[in-house]
Amino acid sequence: MTEPTAPTRPTAPTAPTEPDQNGFTPWPEDLADRYIAEGYWGDRLLGDVLNGDVLRDDPGRIALVAGDERLSYADLDRRADRAAAGWLRLGVRRGDRVVVQLPNSAGFVVTFLALVRIGAAPVLALPAHRESEIGYLCELAGARAYAAADRDGAFDYRVMARALPVEHVVIEGDAQEFTALADVDADPVEIERPDPATVGVFLLSGGTTGLPKLIPRTHRDYVYNLEASAEVCGFGGRTVYLVVLPAAHNFALACPGILGVLATGGTVVLAPSGSPDEAFPLIERERATVCAVVPPIALLWLDAVSWAEEDVSSLELLQVGGAKFAAERAAEVPGTLGCRVQQVFGMAEGLLNYTRLDDPRELAEGTQGRPLSPADEIRIVDGDGADVAPGEIGELLTRGPYTLRGYYRAPEHNARSFTPDGFYRTGDLVRRLPSGHLVVEGREKDQINRGGDKVSAEELENHLLAHPAVHDAAVVGLPDPMMGERTCAFLVVRDTAPTLPEIKEFLRGRGLAAYKFPDRIETVDTFPRTPVGKISKKELAARLA
Repeated sequence: MTEPTAPTRPTAPTAPTEPDQNGFTPWPEDLADRYIAEGYWGDRLLGDVLNGDVLRDDPGRIALVAGDERLSYADLDRRADRAAAGWLRLGVRRGDRVVVQLPNSAGFVVTFLALVRIGAAPVLALPAHRESEIGYLCELAGARAYAAADRDGAFDYRVMARALPVEHVVIEGDAQEFTALADVDADPVEIERPDPATVGVFLLSGGTTGLPKLIPRTHRDYVYNLEASAEVCGFGGRTVYLVVLPAAHNFALACPGILGVLATGGTVVLAPSGSPDEAFPLIERERATVCAVVPPIALLWLDAVSWAEEDVSSLELLQVGGAKFAAERAAEVPGTLGCRVQQVFGMAEGLLNYTRLDDPRELAEGTQGRPLSPADEIRIVDGDGADVAPGEIGELLTRGPYTLRGYYRAPEHNARSFTPDGFYRTGDLVRRLPSGHLVVEGREKDQINRGGDKVSAEELENHLLAHPAVHDAAVVGLPDPMMGERTCAFLVVRDTAPTLPEIKEFLRGRGLAAYKFPDRIETVDTFPRTPVGKISKKELAARLA
């Protein structure tokens, strides 16, 4: 952060001595000491992420491009300081949680930096989330405030906000009776620095067993996450990073993402979406060098570049993650888009795997990378928890300096998701090559990966069962060449089967995010069952195949 421009700043209002850590599982003391001693963890905070050398020597360098706004490093630093003071004046304090549901805008970046500077942890929701998810997140996090845009097309976030259990609602755009984001602004004050070992930000899980769980990321582990990623990916002062995924997504935020770019002195360019009509003109205008996408966007770009008029030759690296990218299509990227492809396999819970920039083509195109950190511990186990033979397929278990030790306020789920010695059970089925690179072969969790958006089968089934015409429901993934998977809902109905549009309208009325809607429905008389009486989703999936 910049030094004060006046001799002294006013003192911030009194804050709690420590943030509320109830429900946070820390690393064991011996491992924490090791990570500090070996240099993985330092005292740098998320609020300090703006590159200090640039702020000192080249403060006019462009840090952020968002629509018509072009913010220099000095501008962004100043805006974040003023917004931090504005949040304090509003009543948000160190240790509070704020659910942030902002689009790809300068407001998102400024709000994130402001909150982490005062030690209030943002809970990063996606723009597609609706009443079902946001109300739950506010209650689970004990959120003090909620920040969102005014509208997203026909959807009005302000209507939803009126029913949320929070003290403060802050709206970007037409705030109506709420506080305008532009008014969260005040003269900077001296702020007591948060403890780097405390939670800096909450990310969301994919929600394999219902609504998403909260992933607590400390300042220390998330700073390491973004800085180590930036080093592996070669980010620096000439990096121009185009953001087409939601900025609140871990991939776009810190892998290396927005924060990794700002930490290394590059420029972030925010796009409203990954549509070639919106992304390609920005690549040409800003001479973007790097972009992170999910496989459906990569496939769309591979097709669109043949007819698009824009010059996208500035692209040097296309990161593809969020779901497995087929080797055959990865091989098309260099010749079609004229840039290197980097496969990224990771999770908001922590572990990240990258193909390296100097990997031979067979590894860059045919694997999902190898672990980011030398301190990442990997086990690949069978159904009994025993390590499989080298090269065999098994479930991926991991622990390390940036992988959580427990979800927030979820003791029962944690008992299932972690081994007694702290390894996180990812549910992903992988095999490991002699080089250390992983090849993803599937997953054990009951979850559909719809183009990088994770759809919990159980959550969707519960909503479907509330429909008056539905007697029973089972949701499975339908293989799809563009999205990786689409969602198919098998229904046992009472009388007349509802149509797909009717089902979508029903789910919309229940406040479910649209990406969780089924892409297809099939009606059946009964479900196939396993020997113990459970629905055999394996057999249902075989019917689709």
